[in-house]
Amino acid sequence: MVWGTTFITTKILLKEFTPVEILFTRFILGLAALTLAYPRRLKGLSAKQELMLAGAGLTGVTLYYLLENVALSISYASNVGVLVSISPCITAILASVFLKNERLAPSFFGGFAIAIVGIILISFNGTENFGLSPKGDIMAVAACFMWAIYSVIIKKVGEWGINNIQITRRIFAYGTLFMLPFVAVMGYRVRPQLIFSLEFLPSFIYLGVIASAACFATWNMAIKLIGAVKTSIYIYLIPVITVVMSYFVLNEKITAMSFTGTALTLLGLIISEGRLDFLFLKRKKA
Repeated sequence: MVWGTTFITTKILLKEFTPVEILFTRFILGLAALTLAYPRRLKGLSAKQELMLAGAGLTGVTLYYLLENVALSISYASNVGVLVSISPCITAILASVFLKNERLAPSFFGGFAIAIVGIILISFNGTENFGLSPKGDIMAVAACFMWAIYSVIIKKVGEWGINNIQITRRIFAYGTLFMLPFVAVMGYRVRPQLIFSLEFLPSFIYLGVIASAACFATWNMAIKLIGAVKTSIYIYLIPVITVVMSYFVLNEKITAMSFTGTALTLLGLIISEGRLDFLFLKRKKA
């Protein structure tokens, strides 16, 4: 729900800030929020555990968001919206290979196909941009792989029995650390007077505290409770929430095309969750 609305706050911040400035600032704020929420230090991790958390920070924080942002800057937003939505499928494939108890039912792929058709209808609604941008599109697909790897790592991390906020905080610390070379190359203008202004501070707080700290912590917990595959399916909801929020906040019309796409996306989510397995199973012979 929250991630489907972040485009509005990001759009506000892009008036004065570059994508890397927004990204670095939001995760610094997220790290601060998690530290305040649970300041107790995380101790006693093995070198292997630290390496896994570093991998989660690199893939799920640094590379995923940087690849997606760069893809948006050189490719069509509609292309990126569709391509990023294939991450549940990639997550499911990796999870079935590297994780136990993450089996794939026929209903998952049936739901994925229906949801992707819906997302295509939503993404290309009212746009004439149907072209290809190889570099940007490849980066969008690479971002999907990064998120899939992150999800698999988080499932394994959830088995450690360590406090979820501490885990998320350490991941954010690694993510911001790995972001520093990109910040150095792309540039970061230190402008506290703008960051803490009434015009931009609410957006940064929303992105940093709610969309980053709170959402990553709850997402990681969801993966622990119901698995990487089932959790990733809810990514289908992001374009649906975007359509609804665009109607209420930006006064954008919901066309027949976007309505149909929304309905198909929701149907695909329900089927992928296994709620309609009977559509893909043959009746047993009497």
